[in-house]
Amino acid sequence: MAELVYRPVIGFARTLFKAWDLKIDCQGSENIPRSGGAVLVSNHISYLDFVFNGLAALPQKRLVRFMAKESVFRHRVSGPLMRGMKHIPVDRTQGEAAYEHALRSLRSGEIVGVFPEATISQSFTLKSFKSGAARMAQEAGVPLIPMAVWGTQRLWTKGHPRNFKRSHTPITIRVGEAIEASKDKYAGAITRQLRDRVQELLEAAQRAYPVRPKDAQDTWWIPAHLGGTAPTPEQVREAEAR
Repeated sequence: MAELVYRPVIGFARTLFKAWDLKIDCQGSENIPRSGGAVLVSNHISYLDFVFNGLAALPQKRLVRFMAKESVFRHRVSGPLMRGMKHIPVDRTQGEAAYEHALRSLRSGEIVGVFPEATISQSFTLKSFKSGAARMAQEAGVPLIPMAVWGTQRLWTKGHPRNFKRSHTPITIRVGEAIEASKDKYAGAITRQLRDRVQELLEAAQRAYPVRPKDAQDTWWIPAHLGGTAPTPEQVREAEAR
C-alpha cells in the first residue's frame, strides 16, 4: 500500500531539522534489516525520540511503526498523522489489543518501534525495561534491534520548555547489532541482555556527543552521575510517589 502520509511527514521533518540546523550523527543504520520484521528498541528521553529513531531506519529504506499511547491518536492534529503512518495505539487498560496489532505488523514484515521504559526518563538514565519487546520478538520470530539517542532531551522533554529555534543542537544516534530472541530462552533474560546493550550504546552516544554545557545553568540535560543537575532516578521516583 502506498505511503501517502509517512513519506511527506518525513520530508517535512527533514525540512524542520534543516531550519533548526540540527547536527545529526547517526551510526549503525546498517544493523537495521533491509527486509523482514524486527523490533526496534530505544531509550526514551524526549517527546521527539520516535522521529530520530525513524530517521535511523531510512538509509535501509525502512519505515518504523511505533507503539504510542492511545491519547496521541485522539489528538486532532497528531491523530490523523499517527493513523496515516500506521503507528500502533496502546491503550494501557487494554494492552493485549496493541500487542496483537504489533504481532500482526511484525509477521507481515514490518519494523515495530518500542520504548521498553514506557515513559520518558526524567533523569536521562535508563529505567527498567518491560519485557513486552522481547516477548513480541520471540512470538513473531524476529530480531531485536537495540539503539540509543542522545541530545533529543535538549529539544523537548518532560518538565522543560520546547526549544524549536535555530539552536545547532547535536543529536547522536547509535544502532547496535541485532539480538536474537530465541523462543527457548526466558523473556526476562533477553530483556536484561537488551537493556545492557542499550546502556552500552547510550554511553557510546554520550561519549561521542560533541558539546558540553555552556555554563552552570545549562547542566540540566546532563545526568547527575555525569556531573549534571538532572534529577537522580531516586529523586524522580520520590517525586512521582508524592
